[in-house]
Amino acid sequence: MSSVSVIVLGAGDAFASRGMFQAGYVIDVNRSRILMEAGPAVLASMKRCAISPAELDLVLISHLHGDHFGGLAYLILEYLHETPLRKSLVIAGPRGLEQRTWALFHDLYPESDTSKVARKLKFVVLEPGKNARLGRVKVDTIRTPHTIKDISLAFRIDAGGKTVAFTGDTGWTDELIALSDDADLFLSECTFFKTKTDTHLSYPQIVAKRDRLSPRRLVLTHLGREVLDRASKVEFEMASDGMTIDL
Repeated sequence: MSSVSVIVLGAGDAFASRGMFQAGYVIDVNRSRILMEAGPAVLASMKRCAISPAELDLVLISHLHGDHFGGLAYLILEYLHETPLRKSLVIAGPRGLEQRTWALFHDLYPESDTSKVARKLKFVVLEPGKNARLGRVKVDTIRTPHTIKDISLAFRIDAGGKTVAFTGDTGWTDELIALSDDADLFLSECTFFKTKTDTHLSYPQIVAKRDRLSPRRLVLTHLGREVLDRASKVEFEMASDGMTIDL
């Protein structure tokens, strides 16, 4: 069985609460690396963790909010000027990801010629409720109650004989039970403690649902200020920037 680990590039919410970087994770499967989410500081986070952008084999994006895909613009900039891509890179996510990524990049750097990088990038649409085989990686998806017009996704990723389940951003849905069933790691968002909303999970909700979830390891992430301010009251494992989770 392969050695699999997850490196947390950013465990914070959209507001970078308490100085934590926004969403980003690298799943390391032997010599293959999967980037899951690309918050605005993803390039800095990768370099702090000594991960070269050239080492990425696959990028997975759950939804089209800036704290989850905005860093793709800076990865493209890196590939243009600092670290040229030597191989094709698949970027997979919900409908609209390709158009929004290029629109964002050209808004930020309107005079850049991206043709060389564009030839190396392959965007793949992930449809909720279906699975996709991306190289040696199998990705199952569900739609989460987070966005209305756009699609937001949660992932169940099988790679190297291990399973990583990830909520993305979501309110509670019973589909998370099957998504995380027997997963080696379940990364669950936990944005709030007191605030109640249908589009994000709170710590009391996760406590209430814990007996219905059966992953081998549960780690809370996408941590908001309310949760971080009450860290001493949180009984579950919490992610932190730079943390490595061995599976």
